[in-house]
Amino acid sequence: MFEGKDELMVMQDDLRRALSKDNPRWSMLIDTRRCMLCHACTLGCMVEYKSPPGIRYRPMYEVEKGKYPQVQRLFVARPCQQCDDPPCVHACPNQGVGKATWKGRDGIVMINYEQCIGCGRCVAACPYSARNLDGGAFYTSGTPEIPDMERGPVWEYNRRWFREGKKLPIGKARKCQFCSHRLKNGSLPVCVTTCIGRATYFGDAEDPESLLSKVMKTDKVTTLKEVSEAGKIAAPIAAAGYRLKSAEWKSSVDQAVRAYPGVTPVFGSSSTKPRVFYIL
Repeated sequence: MFEGKDELMVMQDDLRRALSKDNPRWSMLIDTRRCMLCHACTLGCMVEYKSPPGIRYRPMYEVEKGKYPQVQRLFVARPCQQCDDPPCVHACPNQGVGKATWKGRDGIVMINYEQCIGCGRCVAACPYSARNLDGGAFYTSGTPEIPDMERGPVWEYNRRWFREGKKLPIGKARKCQFCSHRLKNGSLPVCVTTCIGRATYFGDAEDPESLLSKVMKTDKVTTLKEVSEAGKIAAPIAAAGYRLKSAEWKSSVDQAVRAYPGVTPVFGSSSTKPRVFYIL
């Protein structure tokens, strides 16, 4: 509760106010102290997007610290960090507004499935393991029929998609995009609304009256520096200015796909300037 009102209702009011502006800048704040690892956000997201095997927009990390009897457990959700300096965009050979991937004015890193060539370079370049390629798999493969709940339709990037045969987004890079279709229609991201502990805050970070801004002012916040496994892959790519030979790219993409979604998160300042923040 915030000042006697459910946080979701406060954030819904914040969202309406932000949408009345010309240029809201979306951010997310995750309070790990409130997370109880119920997986409601992850499952809600998977239902919203009918996520296939190998695609999870909001995986959860479990970190155990200390020694018995002084043991602590930390649960960390890891959506796309929506970086203001996104390595995934730098790595894309077809980057730009309306092309395969770009950084939007609202703070969201977008993907255009129709322009994406499925090379996987963005997957390897992301130090958070937040992207992966849709390999076309289904949980019910091998059964008499693939049910509609897996094939679609699903709304994403303000369009309706069916996953069947070789139809998009099969073969393309996929990731969290703050439920941009829901935002456009005045609804909060599904991970926010399904969280029973109200551990996820969302809003316009440039609105000082938003709940997100108020909590960020009163609590110590940090960012996800990198997922250690992904960082070992992405760092050399960035150091080379994203100019790798084809064989080097293929090796990096293969490593990134095997490392997805990673195991250990690392907190601290990041040169990628994430728009997802954490309270530890």
